[in-house]
Amino acid sequence: MDRADIAKNLHPLEVRALLHLGPKDEFDAERLVEALGLNTGQANQALSWLSAKELIEETRREQSVRYELTELGARYATEGMPEERIVSVIREQGPMRMPDITSRLSLENKETGSAYGALSKAGVLSMDEEKRVQLENGAQMPESVSTVRALIDRAHSDGSLTDADLSDAERAAIQTVSKKRGAASTIFRAAEHETVHFRFTKAGIEAKKALDAAGVTGEEVGALTPEMLRTGAWRHRNFRAYNINIPAARVLPGRRNPYGEYLERVKDKLTSLGFEEFDGPLVETEFWNSDALFMPQFHAARDIHDVYYVDHPDHAKEITEPYLSQVARTHEDGWETGSLGWRYPFDRDFTRRLILRSQGTVLSAKQLPTAKVPGKYFGVVRCFRNDQIDATHLSDFYQTEGIVLGHEVNLRTLLGFLKMFAVEVAGAQEVKYVPGYFPFTEPSVEVHIKHPVLGWFELGGSGIFRPEVTKPLGVDVPVLAWGLGIDRMALMHLGLDDLRELFSNDIERVRLRRRS
Repeated sequence: MDRADIAKNLHPLEVRALLHLGPKDEFDAERLVEALGLNTGQANQALSWLSAKELIEETRREQSVRYELTELGARYATEGMPEERIVSVIREQGPMRMPDITSRLSLENKETGSAYGALSKAGVLSMDEEKRVQLENGAQMPESVSTVRALIDRAHSDGSLTDADLSDAERAAIQTVSKKRGAASTIFRAAEHETVHFRFTKAGIEAKKALDAAGVTGEEVGALTPEMLRTGAWRHRNFRAYNINIPAARVLPGRRNPYGEYLERVKDKLTSLGFEEFDGPLVETEFWNSDALFMPQFHAARDIHDVYYVDHPDHAKEITEPYLSQVARTHEDGWETGSLGWRYPFDRDFTRRLILRSQGTVLSAKQLPTAKVPGKYFGVVRCFRNDQIDATHLSDFYQTEGIVLGHEVNLRTLLGFLKMFAVEVAGAQEVKYVPGYFPFTEPSVEVHIKHPVLGWFELGGSGIFRPEVTKPLGVDVPVLAWGLGIDRMALMHLGLDDLRELFSNDIERVRLRRRS
């Protein structure tokens, strides 16, 4: 390819990058962003194109972890951490009960509980005989809290922190208050960052010379507009060359999306096995999403589901009785289930909080009061969690949820259903069961399948509902339950290796990789 051809076949982004960079430089996307005013996507695209044309080559990669404040962390930066605020209000107002602290400081119950637990363990706070939180004489704020506060202030000022900027003590502290998927219940969002460095190849140096010789600047106009014609500005502009021999894009006939077809196949399969389908609203209460499933309101187990809250309206008007009272008693003292419960005062206001459902099991719980015995029910349920999107995680995803009620059902029955899902519905060749923990089932089992590219990953959780779940909702027989990631099953069935491809607008790409 001669110099003229090189100049004609480069995109303006590639041209600008080549002209800016020195032939002996080592460079990365961040340099193009800063020097040329590109956004990160444009810089990465330019480097990707140049690399594919072998005009530049990769020299090295640097791995780092970057920490950014979540919405919660930003609030702590301006209002103060709960630990700081609790100590301050008790120092000013004297001993107070936990609900009064929560109300006075406008905190969530779990924030108050977690902060008190940390400060109590450090000997800063304690309970007096009247169950009031009091400040211990001479107690100092724990170093761990002070360190986290300093990190919050730095991140709030600088925008983010990298692990290379942290001392060993700071790195250990920030890891306790961060999650890779940026859960709203944590202070920091941790993101692995990879910087790829490049340099020119011999062909790239020749291309740079060709651009200089041809007078190409990267500022050439790509489209003739009516305004240019009206004003005559086109006479003074340089235009990009067009290749009129490039074939036109193929027109794709309309057809159903392969993933949509797969969901219908799953429904048909379960219906043919005698299951009845259930469904429900996307917006649910904390009661049905978690409380009815015996998930404690102020326990770390609640963080499994990092939910999206609804702003308006923010609370349901009421929860159906007698289920509210029976579930509340079960949490407090076990009610009539034979359990001791979780031993805390159940918050009847918090339980009415409206959220986008985070798990399909909410519909299983709502089905129990009207379920037949024996009975089999299922749903293909859309769920929402604040997850970091990657090949096996989406923030908006589907689960296939089901329950089986009967006097004779047991763990062996459950394992049979799980194998059916893994082998017949997902199309997996290798399946294994792993003991799990869920607050609402005992025993609990996770089913894992082996993907030819992604390897082993969890398909979902299952188990037998605890009496603390079934009895308050009027059921007194064993209930098998499962919640499986139907998106992940589709990866196996459709021959894909990234969940995002299920929702791609590139229909042809999905179609070509679709299994018959």
